[in-house]
Amino acid sequence: MTWIKTVAYEDATGRLKMLYDRIKGPDNNVDNIMMSHSLRPHSMDGHMTLYKYVLHHTGNTVPKWFLEAIGGLVSHLNGCAYCFDHHLTGMARLLKDEAKSAAIRSAITSGDFASVFDSREVAALTYARKLTVDPAAMIEQDVLPLRAVGWEDGEILEINQVTAYFAYANRTVLGLGVSTQGDIIGLSPNNSDNPDDWSHT
Repeated sequence: MTWIKTVAYEDATGRLKMLYDRIKGPDNNVDNIMMSHSLRPHSMDGHMTLYKYVLHHTGNTVPKWFLEAIGGLVSHLNGCAYCFDHHLTGMARLLKDEAKSAAIRSAITSGDFASVFDSREVAALTYARKLTVDPAAMIEQDVLPLRAVGWEDGEILEINQVTAYFAYANRTVLGLGVSTQGDIIGLSPNNSDNPDDWSHT
């Protein structure tokens, strides 16, 4: 599951067991990306807090499915199949539209955003793509097209934070050899109304 030692759910005790119980899905399943933190439960706590607040918080106004699509793009650009598969599957569960989900997946991998996304979404994905592949080249003018198509500054912050979060998550996965073996693909902490509810459904 990873290149480093991890603690299985049934072997966890103390704070680690408490965290596992907060984030587990069906049949006590814990995603491997979270299990990769098991030797340092405090970093799992930090990761889950960031993940929940950036992607699954009631204070967000950007649609959750689109935040997941941005995560899929960033993961594709970073070569992280784990996050790409998890989050585009999660996106598809939210959309409940197999044809649209497949078209989005194709547009993300081809880079042809306009084939399926509207102008607001294309602007956001273009921003996320540049921030991912050439972050040092970002300039203030990269924000202007987002405003021009109607994104408010708080929403631009959401787009920025999701892009930045996935850079972190992708490097966690790629740097530790996290695989999807044993994972239930596409689960997420879907209770956005309660920021403290981390359970995966």
